[in-house]
Amino acid sequence: MDSSGVAAPAVARAADVRLGERGTRTVVVLAPVAAALPLARFGLSADGFIGALFAVVLVYIAFFDLEHRLIPNRVVLPATAAVLALQIAVHPDRALEHVGAALGAAGFFFAVALVYPPGLGMGDVKLALLLGAMLGTAVVGAILVATIAAGVVGGVLMLRYGAQARKRAIPFGPFLALGGMIALLVS
Repeated sequence: MDSSGVAAPAVARAADVRLGERGTRTVVVLAPVAAALPLARFGLSADGFIGALFAVVLVYIAFFDLEHRLIPNRVVLPATAAVLALQIAVHPDRALEHVGAALGAAGFFFAVALVYPPGLGMGDVKLALLLGAMLGTAVVGAILVATIAAGVVGGVLMLRYGAQARKRAIPFGPFLALGGMIALLVS
């Protein structure tokens, strides 16, 4: 609540949210491992370093979304700009692919969010923008992996909690992060 007794808008509160101690410890442990994977896949190259940056951002976003059900703009938007700029600098011949994939993935998620607002949040839309900027056309595979993984978890929840599971919300960001990592490593 602000000084007038009115609840502060969610956007204003979201800017003040930080990853908790447990989430921070987990990210500190997992981020170097995640960064090492693209470096192992692509070597000490521009692609390896861009992939490492992408991987660290995905780890942070996944744990932040698990903890707060929120994907922070202060992370996803600068990361998207940096990744897209780096991809275009390193692969100027694929600039249209990366820009198109970013806009296409975000546009698809935005349309889904408009049709069914409880299903996806705007953070998921912005995360799809990041995935497209990094992965280019491989973003389709990332979204497919994310959707299948979320479906499996949803199925497990249905088996465990029955009809009550339909009222349980699970964040989609971690699944998108998983799909993004898998697509990065196999593309």
